[in-house]
Amino acid sequence: MQIDIITEKEIAELRTLISDANKIILVGHKSPDGDAIGACLGLAEYLRQQGKSPSVFVPDAYPDFLKWLPGTEKIVRYDKHKVEIDAAFKNADLIFFLDFNDAARLEDMQESIDASSAKKVVVDHHLNPVIDSVITISHSEACSTCELVFRLIYQLSGIENMTRKIAVPLYCGMMTDTGGFTYNSARPEIYSIIGLLLTVGIDKDKIYRNVFNNYSPWAIKFRGYLMSQKLNIFEEYHASYFTVSRDDMKKYHFIKGDLEGLVNEPLRIKGHKFSISLREDDRHDNTVLVSLRSVDDFPCNMVSEEFFNGGGHLNASGGKLHCSLAEAETIARNAIIKFGDMLKA
Repeated sequence: MQIDIITEKEIAELRTLISDANKIILVGHKSPDGDAIGACLGLAEYLRQQGKSPSVFVPDAYPDFLKWLPGTEKIVRYDKHKVEIDAAFKNADLIFFLDFNDAARLEDMQESIDASSAKKVVVDHHLNPVIDSVITISHSEACSTCELVFRLIYQLSGIENMTRKIAVPLYCGMMTDTGGFTYNSARPEIYSIIGLLLTVGIDKDKIYRNVFNNYSPWAIKFRGYLMSQKLNIFEEYHASYFTVSRDDMKKYHFIKGDLEGLVNEPLRIKGHKFSISLREDDRHDNTVLVSLRSVDDFPCNMVSEEFFNGGGHLNASGGKLHCSLAEAETIARNAIIKFGDMLKA
């Protein structure tokens, strides 16, 4: 298996960057998911092995079901500690951008990062990175940023220095960004990497349970309610969408992560190809958060770009609308109809 993802020259440059930096920061995108958190935690632990004391910053909250991961207690949120983080960016020597291709995905945190004179390294698996960096490790064919971080650490130090504190969050990110290895995960290299991670002593079954079997009774009821009452199925197009309102979230005591992966559930319908989730933002008015999932070769990233101001991967994408939930429903219906011929095929 070919592990290397960057040249020996770039590896040498990265080693020098890390060695020379006194203040290193790792950054994940807004609404960080398992891949962003896993990449930050895994790389941070590796840097600690090298005698560094990295900081991990994210713009806002991450799902509750990730809080068991080793090192989460060291993550600092920008929406809670703006002054502290702004000062850290001013004094930083090196910043790693993990799991995003555009600083705009940091939203409120972007201005502070743009003003930083620190050298920047990008590690990401999304298309078309636009961040100005000294090293960009961008591979859209990778299943996750955590896969790339694993490969990078392997190139830097080999498997013998891969501890459980590094391996567990990296496996978790690979697993969550592929829906438990059910999409974007057909490449043989992924399973070779999993084999190497198992040699470190991770318990992949326990990681799965910690993530996917970690709901409250309210969350289970909420998920059932949405599938039974809010799912709109277009049988002709093998597609569907469902909505989540602020009132729904309040009624079922929603916390971040309660609906993780629910957008995949309609794909369990026989012949179904495309699923859209529309969720009202519980903090900002007239904002709807959009998740899209598909199977086979249906390009939900194209749908996201055209209709939902977003993008992503072939089978997993996201977006955002600045409108009411009712208006978002109209857009979702129009999207399904526009791509109807492809969905019927």
